[in-house]
Amino acid sequence: MKPLIEFNDESGPILPAATVVLMRDGCDGVEALLVQRSKAVKHMGGMWVFPGGKIDENDYAEEGDSYEAAVNAAIRETQEEAGLVISADQLVYLSHWTTPEGAKKRFSTWFFLAILHRDQEVEVDGGEISAHRWICPHRAFAESDDAREKLRLMPPTYISLIDIAPYNDCHEAQLAIGAREAIVYAPRVVTIEGGMCFLYGGDVGYSDSNPDAQGVRHRAYMVNGQMEYQRD
Repeated sequence: MKPLIEFNDESGPILPAATVVLMRDGCDGVEALLVQRSKAVKHMGGMWVFPGGKIDENDYAEEGDSYEAAVNAAIRETQEEAGLVISADQLVYLSHWTTPEGAKKRFSTWFFLAILHRDQEVEVDGGEISAHRWICPHRAFAESDDAREKLRLMPPTYISLIDIAPYNDCHEAQLAIGAREAIVYAPRVVTIEGGMCFLYGGDVGYSDSNPDAQGVRHRAYMVNGQMEYQRD
């Protein structure tokens, strides 16, 4: 059986996890399912996220690897958190995120894309997950920037929505993202005036955590409660 701690570094254990960006075609184009974590939950309480969670011991097959365990966890967590049934052949590997150093809890998370093919009703448990909604990316961006509505999104959720925003329908998004390499994000976080800058691999300032370096950009800003993603 595989260990549940994928690896350790100087800041402590990094736990493996899996997340699913569920899509459907809506009146205004591609919509994604977001679920809201209960405000009573210590980790990311009140945030809007995609269904997902830690990889359990039972997600590992006898001869399987971490990727296969992530697929199994993605399927299980989608059913547990949203009451939806998906299969492994629906999943497209979208990206991989590692929580930055300094966070109280750190995760190594596989992000998958999946189209919800058949008509299923979302059912949240009302415990860890308090609400859900289907939303098009552009609406999510507008609400996350609006202090009156405040759809609270973390960078992995925000950037994953950016990934699917350009496409006219789910099939087009699935084909395009399935044809590319999954993007790996291991953020380096720098405090700046009014907020934070998240530097990702490929950014000119990534190697020395310098947000002022001039050159190729691959970063996100969270300043005064608003998010901005830059990628050349």
